[in-house]
Amino acid sequence: MAIYHFSGQILGRTAKLNPDGSGRPGSKAAAAAAYRSGSQVRDYRTGELHDYSRRKGVAHAEIMVPVGAAAWLEDRELLWGTVERMEKRADAQLAREFNMALPHELDAAQRLELVRGFVQRHFVNRGMVADIALHDPVPEQGQSRHNYHAHVMLTLRRATPDGLDPVKTREWNSKELLNLWRAEWAVSCNAALARAGRQVRVDHRTLVAQRDDALQRKDMARAAELNRAPEIHVGPRARQAVRHQRPPVSRVREVGAVKARAPGQAPAKRVREYPARDSGTRLDWLERIVVGNDERLRRDVERINRRFDRYQRKMDYWERRITFWTEGRLKGSQFRFNRWKAAEEEKQRRQKAEHARKRFRQLVGMMKQLDELMRLGGNRREHGLVRIRELEGWARLAQPRTRSRAPGRKRGLFD
Repeated sequence: MAIYHFSGQILGRTAKLNPDGSGRPGSKAAAAAAYRSGSQVRDYRTGELHDYSRRKGVAHAEIMVPVGAAAWLEDRELLWGTVERMEKRADAQLAREFNMALPHELDAAQRLELVRGFVQRHFVNRGMVADIALHDPVPEQGQSRHNYHAHVMLTLRRATPDGLDPVKTREWNSKELLNLWRAEWAVSCNAALARAGRQVRVDHRTLVAQRDDALQRKDMARAAELNRAPEIHVGPRARQAVRHQRPPVSRVREVGAVKARAPGQAPAKRVREYPARDSGTRLDWLERIVVGNDERLRRDVERINRRFDRYQRKMDYWERRITFWTEGRLKGSQFRFNRWKAAEEEKQRRQKAEHARKRFRQLVGMMKQLDELMRLGGNRREHGLVRIRELEGWARLAQPRTRSRAPGRKRGLFD
């Protein structure tokens, strides 16, 4: 089914200096624009040509500009070259980028319409220049067949008829605006799925928040479906690290800004103990999460089966009680008591029969819920097994490719 993903980052300059401190810092903006769009973009500051024209999986790329903005902003190389020239600092922020998962239930035209509409309403209409690129999955590279996604690179300066504003627009950096965009992306995806006649929906909230909401609505099937640990993203860099047998080395690092941490002490950065948090490669970490979710689901299904059997026994009991109080009579009761006593006994018998029917109806409703939980659990287990097989395929593709041949045998034409 469709999944929700909407993540953002700031692209800035990276330090690519020589050991002696000489050289100039490189840029992520030009390289990122070339890679996302599958084209050639030259970095005007360094003169380096970033050529990704042979990159696979780029379904569509274009630049969207506000109405009345300079026409040359639609040229990718001129756009990011101008951004490079305007930023003087070695650690300058160059662009904002968002990565959004696209519903695989939509076709190519519907996905493009979804991205264009969202970018136009929330980014371009605010004055940003948007460089968008839609990517399709590449199965031969180990990607999931549902991995349709879009990259949106945005300028940090407002577009004007003369080019880009000399001053950056700081109001775009607010956390409230980011939360608004995250929520609106879910709304846009659900609207596109509804227009396409699809029943699936996405939700931007955490799994815990969605589960709490389902419990408040007494939707136990939905709450059980959300009772899982969230997965993590394994990107190309993490796969390349495994493929080239270069797992990341965990060490103690200083992070954040330099601040006075305690009175009387010199200002310093925060220290983060990465070795204490090390979980191996992201591929191994994701595999443990998926296997753990499958194990939790297996235990849940076993508990549901035991509860199903217990409810079945209770239903048999109350069905016998209904038969007894509806058709049965206490032996000799109509002769032992007077007429008033017999009427009172008949009233109690009807009440007990109605109570038995009520309990039987409650059990029928609970059995239906359990049956729905078992059906959803079976579907989730099948999805989990498919996910595990995908991860096993990723691990095989990540292994180094070596060829073995008999000792002393020369390389042949087809080796």
